[in-house]
Amino acid sequence: VHNGVRQVDAGDRVVKGAGEDKVVLFLGRVTMQKGPEYFIAAARRVLEIMDDVKFIVAGTGDLWRRIVELAAEWGIGHRVLFAGFLGSADVLRAFRIADLYVMPSVSEPFGIAPLEAASQHVPVLVSKTSGVAEVLRNALKVDFWDVDEMANKIVGVLRHPPLASTLRQHGSFDVRRRSWSDAARQCLQVYEGAVGLMNGK
Repeated sequence: VHNGVRQVDAGDRVVKGAGEDKVVLFLGRVTMQKGPEYFIAAARRVLEIMDDVKFIVAGTGDLWRRIVELAAEWGIGHRVLFAGFLGSADVLRAFRIADLYVMPSVSEPFGIAPLEAASQHVPVLVSKTSGVAEVLRNALKVDFWDVDEMANKIVGVLRHPPLASTLRQHGSFDVRRRSWSDAARQCLQVYEGAVGLMNGK
């Protein structure tokens, strides 16, 4: 039984004017499991192609200092905002300005943040090894270690509005069937089936 997502009404997205920077968001624990180093490496590749993109790293963890240093070492620190931990209201604000959400997890049993992003009409890019990749059919997927392909897909979403629009619309359909009440109902069905098998013996 897959996790659900809290259904929060998507507010008005921030409408960007011509020439305003695109925003790519990483939201999660800044630990090896979540792949923040791959996110920064992909950001470096994207910025070699596009110069009107900002990257937001929202979260804290034991790799935070390391990725700040990487961004500085690679000369992209001015294009990466390290926002730290965000409360729920600020998370919603981050989704509303994001043009793409990226979760390049190395190891991820599931991952609820991509569902939250999709519920806020944000296109989603996740690693193929994440559990959420099983239920988000309308998300882009990439091997976490393939930084070049990740960068190519980021550029594709940012440069092609029809692709971004399709991911937004269809991604929100995916999450409508992923409420916690539905997950609880499925759990009950599993338990009832197991009890029925035991009693049948």
